[in-house]
Amino acid sequence: MQAVVKSRRAPGGDVVTVPEPAPRDREVLIRVLASSVCGTDLHIWQWNPWAESHLRRIPLIIGHEVCGEVVRLGPGVKGLAVGDRVSAETHIVDGTCYQCRTGRMHICEKVEVLGVDRDGVFAEYAVLPELNAWKNDPSLDPAIAAVQEPLGNAMHSLLPESSDEDGVAGKDVLITGCGPIGLMAVAAAKTLGAGTVVAVEVNPMRAELARSLGADLVLRPGADGDDFAARVREATGGHGVDVALEMSGHPASLRLVFDALRPGGRVSLLGLFDRPATLDFDTAVVFKAARIHGIFGRRMFETWYQVKGLLARPAFREKVARVITHRVPIPEIARAMELIESGQAAKVSLEAKW
Repeated sequence: MQAVVKSRRAPGGDVVTVPEPAPRDREVLIRVLASSVCGTDLHIWQWNPWAESHLRRIPLIIGHEVCGEVVRLGPGVKGLAVGDRVSAETHIVDGTCYQCRTGRMHICEKVEVLGVDRDGVFAEYAVLPELNAWKNDPSLDPAIAAVQEPLGNAMHSLLPESSDEDGVAGKDVLITGCGPIGLMAVAAAKTLGAGTVVAVEVNPMRAELARSLGADLVLRPGADGDDFAARVREATGGHGVDVALEMSGHPASLRLVFDALRPGGRVSLLGLFDRPATLDFDTAVVFKAARIHGIFGRRMFETWYQVKGLLARPAFREKVARVITHRVPIPEIARAMELIESGQAAKVSLEAKW
């Protein structure tokens, strides 16, 4: 089969012929219908310090966001059938560690990630554990089905805990960084009944897209002044936001989310910082009684059911479709990466056209 392979510890990747994988016990083989590019894939393609320190196995088929059709069942598979359309929960867990046994599989002590720790999905075929194969409505656009994984990140950021008090209905929300996950978070927040939603994004195309997806106020660094915290408080009746999502990985945004947070509010941290960031914890956290959630993956599998519920709404599906700004055949992966690097794209879907 054809696949996109990271074959050397250097920038780039190659479309090459590799053996077709075979499903083992409790695994399924899928024919890839659509996949999509994540920031992690871009880091691996660029071969930045993160990729250099995290990729232990080369060569490696990259990619993890996918929708595919089940074409073969491994021994012991009971809940899926040939012909089912599935997406991938990309965190492969051991199921036996303390975290897995106490309802926290998403932070499994021995987690492996598709396209990072084991072969991924930028290929004609891929293997998934049955546990990680999320069965889709067959009418769902494969491109949208493939982005349920990052949409789950957005949902987990908005709803980091199971309790009702952690919802966003009627609450003011700040989202810093409107990459694909931030954009999906804007759409999800408004769909879930949030009050004022403020988005911060430097890229003009993504800023405009955030506005079209429901953001009530969009601030652009370098274009809208400096005192964004004051602007956020002004937009929220002087009180600040109840919920803040930091998705940019920029130190200035980290300070902003706490400056703009009202006392007793909560912050979800999803963005990854290239270098250590500093924060006045006394003022930002302790005196505000702020709650902080580190966001890694999605709750398995509560978040997936929440995403399924949102995607059942046609208006929300249409918003997610707008986040997918480009559709590119998988063999043209280099062009997809260039679209993202140059700031021309939000989410790039990779079509299974070999």
